[in-house]
Amino acid sequence: MTEDLTARIAFAETVIAEASARALSYFERRSDLSVECKSDAQDLVSEADRGVERVIREELSSAFPNDSMLGEELGLAPGRGGWSWIIDPIDGTAPFLHGLQGWSISVALSHGGTIMAGWVAHPCGDRLYSAVRGRGAWCGGAGCGATRLQASGGTRLSDGLVAIGTGAPDVMAGMVRSLLISGGSFQRNGSAALSLAHVAAGHYLGFVEPQLAPWDCAAGLLLVEEAGGWHAPHPMDRPAPVLAAASGMRPEIERLGLGVLHPA
Repeated sequence: MTEDLTARIAFAETVIAEASARALSYFERRSDLSVECKSDAQDLVSEADRGVERVIREELSSAFPNDSMLGEELGLAPGRGGWSWIIDPIDGTAPFLHGLQGWSISVALSHGGTIMAGWVAHPCGDRLYSAVRGRGAWCGGAGCGATRLQASGGTRLSDGLVAIGTGAPDVMAGMVRSLLISGGSFQRNGSAALSLAHVAAGHYLGFVEPQLAPWDCAAGLLLVEEAGGWHAPHPMDRPAPVLAAASGMRPEIERLGLGVLHPA
């Protein structure tokens, strides 16, 4: 399996570089893109999302025709052999379309249901966050050189920032109130994958979101794990809550996320 994994890692990084360039070209002409609403007015999809996903899927399926593909926009293409790619072409479509830099490209590789490698590209920052199971997590690119990621050493909410996603308004409002009373502060950049990369890099103490699909978080959760952090279990076949944190912040983030994991 090691040779198969190594081949896929090397090829994936080439594909992600191509996809990042394509996404930036869309970003530069975002006012001309066709845009649709999915579940509601805030749940957007553009031709950029579909175009970037096609680039990734076509390249990967050409090189590894037996691998399955699961993407946010183009769904599931079953395969055989146990390898599967999980793709979010533009995580953070809303900030992307409004000219903000808080969006990313997320790609994860699993084997037999276990995430073996993950990448979160931040094209606007020229950064590629990557992790391989058992080998650590890294940030590469002109934005950060080649840096091994290490989750924060913080142990209190007042030690830094916590990223919070949307959904379950009453629960999330209570969480923000509790966080502020505890002396903490929160951020939201619009991309769950990028938020998880920031947890891995030590920029955030933790991250909580009430419901995320596998493509939103598969790569980011591996980044956190390989950077010495903690995350709650997340199934790779359906949406579920996401809690992730620096290891010393686990009790505080679990307390904050109690209503997310165990809604009334």
